[in-house]
Amino acid sequence: MTAELVRGQNHPLSQSRLEIRISAGTPIVAVAALGDENGRIHGVEWVAHPGAPTQPGLEVSRQAAADHRLAVDLDAVPEAVHRVSVLLALPAGGTGPLRFGAVAAPFVAVTGLDGDEVASYTLTGLEAESAVVALELYRRQGAWKVRAVGQGYAGGLAELLTDQGLPQAHELAGSINEAVAQGVARSVQAPPPRTADGDRSRQAAAPALGPDQGGAAPQPGPVPPTSPYGGGQTPGGPGQPAPQQPSYPGGATDPHAVPQPSAPTAGGPIDYSHPRRQTTAPPPPAPTAPPAAPGQPAQPVAGDATGWSMEERLYNQVWGMFEDLARTTAAYRSAVDFAESRMDKELEQVLADPRSRIGGQGDAAREEARARHARLVAQAREALDRDLAQLAAEADVVEPALPPAYARWDNPVWHAYRVPMEIPMALRLGDLHLPEADGIRIPMLVRLPLERGLWIDSGPAGASDGSFTDSHAMSRLAMETAVAHAARLLAVYPAGEFTVHVIDPAGSGAQPLAPLVRAGVLAAPPALGAAGVAEVLGRLTQRVDLVQMALRGGAADSLPPGFDTSQQLLIVNDFPHGFDDRAVNQLRYLADEGPDVGVHLMMVADREESSAYGPLLDPLWRSLLRLTPVADDHLADPWVGHAWTYEPSLPPPGSQVLQQVLAQVAAARTKFM
Repeated sequence: MTAELVRGQNHPLSQSRLEIRISAGTPIVAVAALGDENGRIHGVEWVAHPGAPTQPGLEVSRQAAADHRLAVDLDAVPEAVHRVSVLLALPAGGTGPLRFGAVAAPFVAVTGLDGDEVASYTLTGLEAESAVVALELYRRQGAWKVRAVGQGYAGGLAELLTDQGLPQAHELAGSINEAVAQGVARSVQAPPPRTADGDRSRQAAAPALGPDQGGAAPQPGPVPPTSPYGGGQTPGGPGQPAPQQPSYPGGATDPHAVPQPSAPTAGGPIDYSHPRRQTTAPPPPAPTAPPAAPGQPAQPVAGDATGWSMEERLYNQVWGMFEDLARTTAAYRSAVDFAESRMDKELEQVLADPRSRIGGQGDAAREEARARHARLVAQAREALDRDLAQLAAEADVVEPALPPAYARWDNPVWHAYRVPMEIPMALRLGDLHLPEADGIRIPMLVRLPLERGLWIDSGPAGASDGSFTDSHAMSRLAMETAVAHAARLLAVYPAGEFTVHVIDPAGSGAQPLAPLVRAGVLAAPPALGAAGVAEVLGRLTQRVDLVQMALRGGAADSLPPGFDTSQQLLIVNDFPHGFDDRAVNQLRYLADEGPDVGVHLMMVADREESSAYGPLLDPLWRSLLRLTPVADDHLADPWVGHAWTYEPSLPPPGSQVLQQVLAQVAAARTKFM
């Protein structure tokens, strides 16, 4: 029976191997600290945090998330340790909430490896605190107990760790925040939240906080009219969460979310609903699956998710597939971990008993433990294979039905391509998959207009198949990936509503850029040399300043005659070659302020080559969604932090589809002009 603790209450622990599950309504950072008999932390090596997720007897999550699972092995902690404290904090420097009083009360549960809850604690009564000691496991007379603490600190992790007696508290808090920020930069945007009854595809989802960057998760709903300057957002609209918006991967309200009734105030009820937002649930899915045979799963149908249009239904269905694959894989891995820990425990019991350590009885016990482990793993794999078969069948149906913005370059839909009249909801940047389901590819979709810049990492890296690519080939592949993404962006926007600028100081990207140059879809030839860098950056910086002044002054209709109101994309190759200090500051300014006024950044760069700038450029890299030109498992989901393998979306070798699409874009732009 679970003990529901209140602040200060304790409860005995009968197991040494435990799991601590944390649930919150917003992404939080989970840290575990080892303390002596007085609760003092002796050094940074006594703290498990996202930057150093494993310590003796401890393992914590590598990123901020709304749900965490911490592993604790009390038998493995050093003898000098008498306390294990679980610390929670809101991510610093983000756009999410700044105090626990503004979010739902976090819930912490201590469970055994079998999943049965031992004790739970809801952290109520928090207000201005941004960090809190949730609970502690402590040793008393050789036995371990759990105590609900709930001690909060308004000064954040630094104040909390200082109070715990850690001499390097401020330095460690800074490194934790840096590790969390890096995790945000590589995380995938959260998909639409699941409904209360677990049916993701046939009910309207309720608004929920997204776990990626402290922002709101995308919500099914009608797409409101977009502004060429505001990125389709109302004032106070969201940054892309998933981070991750991968998601892909911050921090305000979703313009597509259904508004909730506001609480009445002393001056009477206030209606916070937006005049253009729909307050009714979207219509039910149009497609219906044929009746399934008795005992057989229902046949998948493309577009069977909720939504106002087929495009939105497919978008929500893709995210549902992503969520299903993440969760079923997490369940399989958890079952395998449980089977292994159970076998280890049974083998330890055999070895601990001298009577059964040797001889036939011991051999039989060991064989029985291994057989039980094999049965548990086989059962878990059977369940996983069943789920994967259903997902594979769904992917086979959904992939051919995707519109061009969501489709791979080898999809036949591109042969019937026509320049669209409206901006789509999202754009495909590649595919995601997990090692347990290598044959299932989930489209990686990001919402449009882009809310984060893109960074195509041209640094040396090993591919997922173990091969390595030299730096010259990697730079070429990175530029080809950038061109493919730029071509797709040009293809999915209406004629004249998307403009591409290129900075290529050394001219090293001339060959990959040839399709864009030959088609005549660039605003101007690629800028060369330091003078070209200064001219393009100066022009775009002035554009951002001008539009910001117009919007803040309420004079968006008073821009100069002939002002180009289209979305702007700047592709930068070979950074920092050709950049001086002024140009670097302008680039950072565009990355920070540009997306809100329709100016987006795509960097093709190796971070190590700009290491001479030191920490000055760290905010720049964190603000961009990192992608790779080769398959690489660097993206994380917002629930359990799976390492998803990302593969870029590139035209098939020898295919002319990209050139044909760009030719149509150029022809449509000519008619538009």
